[in-house]
Parts: sequence; structure tokens; C-alpha cells
Amino acid sequence: MPIQFTTDGSPGYRRLALWQDIVCDVFVGLDCKSDLGSAFRGSVTQATLGKAVCSDVCSDRQHVFRTPSRIARSDQDFVLIALGNRGDGGVVQDGRETVIHPGEFALYDTTRPYELKFNGSFTQTIFKVPREMLQRRLGGTETLTAISFGTDAPLERLAYDFIFRLCQSADRLAPNNSAALSEQAVDLLAMALSERLGKTPLPSSTHRSALLYRLKAHIRAHLADPDLSLAETAAALGISPRYVNDLLADEETSFQRHVLAERLAQCRRDLASPMLAHRHISEIAFAWGFNDLSHFGRVFREHFGMSPRDFRQGQLRH
Repeated sequence: MPIQFTTDGSPGYRRLALWQDIVCDVFVGLDCKSDLGSAFRGSVTQATLGKAVCSDVCSDRQHVFRTPSRIARSDQDFVLIALGNRGDGGVVQDGRETVIHPGEFALYDTTRPYELKFNGSFTQTIFKVPREMLQRRLGGTETLTAISFGTDAPLERLAYDFIFRLCQSADRLAPNNSAALSEQAVDLLAMALSERLGKTPLPSSTHRSALLYRLKAHIRAHLADPDLSLAETAAALGISPRYVNDLLADEETSFQRHVLAERLAQCRRDLASPMLAHRHISEIAFAWGFNDLSHFGRVFREHFGMSPRDFRQGQLRH
């Protein structure tokens, strides 16, 4: 069953303070204000989903702040994806402001200040993921925050529906399924965000970041292809191979090292999955673009300190 937090049953004069404690425990350190005083009501249900956390928030009108002082006192490094269910909610971050209507979603990053504005009662589903999960797929979030998604584009609609339905079922899923599905949800989210960035004209100051998002999305979409190459990837993005490596140099890597790291991460995930225990190690390696089993075993050991077989046995014993 999901964990539930609520102001119900609390004395009126304590409700807003209790609500601030609740949202700080469930999400990150925040300051909450509301003019409703003792009439204020709010509740949150929460369930873990692999490395992610799904929450349903139902509350009265309020104004929420993630301040520099709050950020300085914490090491909470998350991206929150807010899916509108009922009522409207404003998001302000990185010099932009948007309104999330029902059926839309927007994201905000806990490492930078933001504001949330709710002028009436509302219900939202919040999908909280470690920032590294999204950053690994796309890069930084600075050009993605406080933008509404999910209105017309099919991928955005699909991402909304998948994440929303997944969160509704999160407390009933087996742990190994939860981990795999949370990764798939972030994959789909990254695809939707990358597609939007590819179609939307961006200021020149953010063009480099947008290209990095598209580059990483292309690589992830073609990891299973053993012929994935620097030249083909550059051509698909309409840039030079040298520029591809220049973009990845911002993260102290190169095309070949990034592709290898992504393939190894996918293999590691599959080797740890009880649902894939019937698949041979070679099948998993070849499915993610490796074409030489001895090379796969060598680089896996270099990265993770043990052979693929030993890693799998250790994971499946737990």
C-alpha cells in the first residue's frame, strides 16, 4: 500500500506547518504559504518505483518556494515531473514560467530555485527521479524546466499517459519490475523532451545543450546496433564528427567512451534482472550492440570489478 500523509485530524492552527513538514519529507526542502489558514487541507500518497518516487498531491491553494537558502542546506539532487490531473499549477524556474493544465506535464530541478503557484485546489502526480537518471540520457536540464508538455505531440502524450498509469500502479509492482519500468519511463520522457527540442527554435546560448540532448537520445535509440558509428551519428544530427566529440568533451567523455558506458549500463541492468535470468550472457551482450564476447567480458570487468557471470550470480542471490 502507498504511504499517505495528510493534514486531516490536525488542529487548524497546525495544518499549514504540518503541510510544510509533509512536503519537505516527501519531496525536498520547501517553504509553503497559503491565505487559507486553519481551513487549509492537503494530502500526499507516496510509493517508490525503483530509484524514482511516485506521489499524488491533493491540496488547497498555496504558493511554494524552493529558495537558495534551502538548496544550500541540502544535497537533494532530483528532477520532479509534475503531471496535471485536476486544477492548474504554475511553475517558475530558470527565467521561464508556465502553467500545467490537466493532461500536461512540466519539470523542475531541485538544485536551482523555483516557485509553484496554485490559485485553487488541485491534484497532481509527481514523478521524482534522481537528476542523474535524466542527465545521463539528455545532459543538463536548464533548457527544459518550466515548459509545458503533453498537449499535441504524440510522444509527449504517450509519456504523460505511461508515467501517470505507472505511478497509479507503483505500490503493486514487484521491486525488479519497478526498477525496469522506472528506467523505461525516463527513456520515454527523454525521447519526448528530445523531440520537442529538435523542433523548437532555441536561443543560441542553449543551442549547444539542445544538440547534446539530441545526440544522447540518438545514441540511446541505436545502442543495440553494433554498427552505430560516429560518422552515422554525426550525419543524422547534421553536424561534423569532430563536433560530436566536442559536445561530449563537455562531460569529459568521447563518442566511443559514451557508447561503451551506455551499453555496459544496459547490460548490467539486464544481468541483474531476475526476469532475464533465462537469457545467456552472450544474448544480453549482443542485444546491446557488443559483437565480441571476450571484449565484452574484459570491459565489463574493467568497469565493474568483476566478470559478467560473477556479477549476475551475486545479484540473483539477493
